[in-house]
Amino acid sequence: MSGNAFPPLSWLRAFEAAARHLSFTLAAQELNLTQSAVSQHVRSLEDYLGRELFIRRTRALQLTEAGANYLPTVREAFEVLARGTRTFTGNDRGNALILQCNMAFSVFWLAPRLHRLYAAHPWLVLNIVTALWDPETRAREAAVEVRFGRPGDMSGIATRLTSDVCRPVCRPDYMGGAPELAKARLFDCAGIMGNWESWARHTGRVFGEERAVNLASTYVVAIEAALNGAGMAMGHDTLTHDFVQSGRLIEPFGDTAPLPEGYFLLLPAQHEQTPATRAFTEWLTEEVAACPYAFTG
Repeated sequence: MSGNAFPPLSWLRAFEAAARHLSFTLAAQELNLTQSAVSQHVRSLEDYLGRELFIRRTRALQLTEAGANYLPTVREAFEVLARGTRTFTGNDRGNALILQCNMAFSVFWLAPRLHRLYAAHPWLVLNIVTALWDPETRAREAAVEVRFGRPGDMSGIATRLTSDVCRPVCRPDYMGGAPELAKARLFDCAGIMGNWESWARHTGRVFGEERAVNLASTYVVAIEAALNGAGMAMGHDTLTHDFVQSGRLIEPFGDTAPLPEGYFLLLPAQHEQTPATRAFTEWLTEEVAACPYAFTG
């Protein structure tokens, strides 16, 4: 290790983002850097520390034991720095809350329910951050995060909110109202691609290995494509249930497949229980509990 006991922040930011996404590409999108820049930052940090932090595979990353041990320290350091900065600048107000969540959850689930949140807590000021639109504001700066993933991907204090299934969805008039899987144009999210193949295997549907699936970097695009009649999307109940209930989307085949992932409510291990944090987390858990896809343990 170098004589300087503190590596550059840019290296640590790249490592934390890559570890959270297990992807240099997604980390680069979040940090507004190139994939090669993120990879080089992580390599520089590894050289500095004198040990490997990731196992690099063809299409995926995996944390080494050293990387998994180092990650909580890095996250805690950023959280302490962010919290101290907010306190120093006077922006740590009890009625304001920074929420980090992905674009699909914020657009399809949260936004349609915000009127109920503000009706219950009119004093609350909510700042919703998504990595897609605000790469400089990191999840570590958020008091609360809603994250999609598997239990092993979570950090801090994690509460599972949903237990999801996936199923194809499309507009009622798609393909003249009689959609056929073999002829349909298919859409999915690049970050969770493979849902079509998994659904077909689980339901016994015929799905050729060479079948083309149109991919988008955000799930919002896939669902909007289905809503506008461009094809079928692989729907997740948490995000498409309301559209099906309203009749804007249909489930043409009915067959479902369970998803290993779900949505989790995350709080930093040493979080501050402000009035805003308490109000939002209680409202969120109660709101999700009333939904058919709520996690019941």
